[in-house]
Amino acid sequence: MMPVLKREAAEDRSDCSMLPKVPVPDLQLTLDAYLRSVQHLVSETQLRKTKAIVETFGKPGGVGEKLQKQLLEKREKTENWVYDIWLEDMYLKNRLALPVNSSPALVFPKQSFRDVKDSFVFAARLILGVSQYKTMVDGKTLRADVARGQKADTPLCMDQYKRLFSSYRRAGPELDTLITVDGSSDSGHVIVACKNQFFKLNLTEGSCRLNEADVEAQLQWIYEQTLNAEQKQPAVGLLTSDGRTDWAAARDQLLKDPVNRESVELMERCVCVVCLDDPTGLEPGDANRAVLMLHGGGPDKNGANRWYDKPLQFVVGADGVCGVVCEHSPFEGIVLVQCTEHVLKHIRSSSWKPSSGRSTSELPHPRRLMWKCSARIQSALASAADHLRRLGRNLDMSVFTFTAHGKELIKHQKMSPDAYIQLALQLAFYRRPVSTYESASLRRFRQGRVDNIRSATPEALAFAKAMTDGRTSIQDTEKMEKLRAAIEAQTRITALAVAGMGMDNHLLGLHEMAKEMKMETPDIFSDETYHICNHFILSTSQVPTTEEMFCCYGPVVPSGYGVCYNPRPDRILFCVSSFRESKETCSGLFVRALDEGLQDMMRLCTKHTDHSNRAK
Repeated sequence: MMPVLKREAAEDRSDCSMLPKVPVPDLQLTLDAYLRSVQHLVSETQLRKTKAIVETFGKPGGVGEKLQKQLLEKREKTENWVYDIWLEDMYLKNRLALPVNSSPALVFPKQSFRDVKDSFVFAARLILGVSQYKTMVDGKTLRADVARGQKADTPLCMDQYKRLFSSYRRAGPELDTLITVDGSSDSGHVIVACKNQFFKLNLTEGSCRLNEADVEAQLQWIYEQTLNAEQKQPAVGLLTSDGRTDWAAARDQLLKDPVNRESVELMERCVCVVCLDDPTGLEPGDANRAVLMLHGGGPDKNGANRWYDKPLQFVVGADGVCGVVCEHSPFEGIVLVQCTEHVLKHIRSSSWKPSSGRSTSELPHPRRLMWKCSARIQSALASAADHLRRLGRNLDMSVFTFTAHGKELIKHQKMSPDAYIQLALQLAFYRRPVSTYESASLRRFRQGRVDNIRSATPEALAFAKAMTDGRTSIQDTEKMEKLRAAIEAQTRITALAVAGMGMDNHLLGLHEMAKEMKMETPDIFSDETYHICNHFILSTSQVPTTEEMFCCYGPVVPSGYGVCYNPRPDRILFCVSSFRESKETCSGLFVRALDEGLQDMMRLCTKHTDHSNRAK
């Protein structure tokens, strides 16, 4: 669950060293929570085996206590005991390709460009909005985030904002590296991608900062250069869309040439990438715009017009399809949302200004990035193109807006909108209770990222069964009782997770301590139940926005769903993804089941409210 934010004057509040460290939960509480979270997901036989393993692990003087002691010592010695462990496990060790599998996107409303020049105006304003936001981040003048809702007004760690423009995920053969480039001393440069070509665009020339007319003229020049087929460079951006190990191998080959090394360094040091996309010919509905953000439509459309290692890639399509793709490892979605909403407001508020007085001929032209590709690199490009094409065809995306009500009706029932929506998702999936991931923000703590809220509770299953049982003997009052019990259970585990007392990071830390101590893997981590509970069939996230945009991402396992939702006062927007190759999933069927579940829950709550009012 992403925190609902309000902003306040920053000053020293942006210093996350003033915040408490992430706690290490009590060992026995975590083990109890673990057993409770899996008891309805595995067979009775497997559960008995797991209970015995957990009891042995947690006994006094046992392995669990030894690992817990090491973890407590690690907490004393580090700013955040789980940060590096979590970062490697969640992102850097993952060998899957970034598009669809890892990188989420924010999809903007369809823009009504009259011609390609209108798209350059939009892109120029976007670039200047990014530059303005970077200045605020570098100068520490950004208003500080504080929590609302649970523990309202608690200051939140602002550390992730520093990584918006300075980070880069460098591919490695077994483990990627998240590098940070110090770009706070200048306004830096943007990389502009156009027709699979890359150009370095400086945001300042000499002592002068470029204005809107200057940037627009530079974008126009870039576009004209890409029309010259003789100067065309290989579509090297495709390599970044491949699996991380394959890209790492190709990168090593690429860097053998100094020309390529210089181009890669410019990519690593840029503020962001701005992708000027060609029209795709697709109907620009919500679902199509979502998939175009995630993978560009594959190599035959704009999929090569990207550099996926860079955390921020703003997409401006000539057909009005716009948004931003995010390499997720440096920061959470809410940080991306805050930056993007600032940029969109800047675009809307901008009025055209005359140029700086210099003719465009006086401005140094942007620099085209050059590439020298061996036969081996050409082969890697062909392979990456094939992989991206298949990945794009496999993605099944459905965007659905539930309009019968929004979060206000849920609040009127004195229920948490997030918990209510999580129950609706469990109801839509009730026939096969599965391990479910919902992110819980830990930004109340120093360098905090996220932990997991396990929404597939026993209470959620009991509610789903009651709602779908055909027996007339189950009264609405009983269904309502089960709904409230499930809401309370969801709210309780959410409160524990955002307070740093979740079980997932704790178990991950204990597992890592066993590795560091060179222990034989404890049975609790090799047990089948542990693997089942970490195979997240349903990956969910609430991404609230004030601007008219929505977030989307792909499923995290081949037979799973990715579900992103944005509860607004009068409606709830859902973006549901799955893979076509899976015989167990279908995004359209899930959306229909979700719609039916929300309607049933609304009828139940309305009927109960009406009955309660009549009783009074």
